[in-house]
Amino acid sequence: MAPFDPVAILGKPMGYMVFILFGMAFGASLEIAGFGVAHKLVGQFYFKDQTVFKTMFTSVLVAMALLFLTIGLGWLDYDRIFVPPTYLWPGIFGGLLLGFGIIIGGYCPGTSMVSSSSGHLDGIFFVAGVMAGGLLFGSVVDSFWDFYNSSFMGRFTLSEWLGLPTEVVVSIAIVLGLLLVWGSDLIEKAWKRREGILTPEEQRKDKRILTAVSVALLVLAAAILVIGQPTLVDAWNSNAEKQALLAEGKAFAPPHEVSQAYYDPLINIVLLDVRNERDYNLYHLENARRIDTKQIPTLYKELLRAPEGTVVIVMGNDETTAIEVWKQLVAKNSINAYVLKGGINHWIEIYGNEQFQKIAHHPDDTLGWVIPDALGDRWTSAIPPQPHENEPYEIIKLQKKAPTGAGGCG
Repeated sequence: MAPFDPVAILGKPMGYMVFILFGMAFGASLEIAGFGVAHKLVGQFYFKDQTVFKTMFTSVLVAMALLFLTIGLGWLDYDRIFVPPTYLWPGIFGGLLLGFGIIIGGYCPGTSMVSSSSGHLDGIFFVAGVMAGGLLFGSVVDSFWDFYNSSFMGRFTLSEWLGLPTEVVVSIAIVLGLLLVWGSDLIEKAWKRREGILTPEEQRKDKRILTAVSVALLVLAAAILVIGQPTLVDAWNSNAEKQALLAEGKAFAPPHEVSQAYYDPLINIVLLDVRNERDYNLYHLENARRIDTKQIPTLYKELLRAPEGTVVIVMGNDETTAIEVWKQLVAKNSINAYVLKGGINHWIEIYGNEQFQKIAHHPDDTLGWVIPDALGDRWTSAIPPQPHENEPYEIIKLQKKAPTGAGGCG
């Protein structure tokens, strides 16, 4: 499932060449659209020339429609796509500064590169200004560091804010976006008619293009609405790789590997206990966090932001409930998770059997030991034993986080 890392697939020389070719294609498209000329960019702020707004906004709508269509079809993993984290007030303030910069200088950083490549002196000076501004920003950012990192909201999207399904928000955004594009076109045409520079042929041509693009986008919006977006259950049912791991027993981390990972400086281990509150209070591993199965969607989003080298260990009394939680966490290949082999019952059998009395016959996924006191992780065996020597992991593997890249102004 996409996205794919060209460097990992093709190697560094060819992978970097793919990036260069995409960059050149993007720059060429901006030049063809006329974005290398300052007055065309500034014209949108005076409602004289809406080419930039119509082109960029339509491109955003097309990209969004195709993106969520491929996600709905199961071809692309949304959780492995970089979404810039939201810093609300710094973002608003920075956006206003960027807008003033475009009005004053006639370019944004991307279009100034296009202009300078075409030999325009104003574009060259703008690029020099961008570089100087970057150096100045880096030298003074410490003085307003608290504001720069304030109002952090993480990977926050409109669907989360509105509490609506993603496919509904995307469809609404496409409709509203098209209304804005048509409105900007009407404003531009009104100004051109007043100035007497609008020909009937130009008006008919623009209308045909806008109509064709609008119909295509509305069809895509309808398709996205009908197909919807995959749930974690849908993702699991189509994930043959993880299903094979479960069938082959490679999803179950033995207690000795969990202990080794617990002390491994290269691993950020997250212990998730999915048992009921009573069993958790009686006995749980040190630093284990109890979660309810209803918390999985929220937990999933939290784990997506975990640092590189994170390994998640899911544990129940045995493996039944833990497996169901594990399926949801690994369904999209975005989280590196394992099930504690044999669960807490097996852990106690290895490390704490002298402390407790074993229950010979007990129902599945229930505590198989008599725990006399609710000491939680204060039992001696609840602290993972430090390994005598570090052996190669057979089950636990370090998983690199998906490649990400920040977006920017065109």
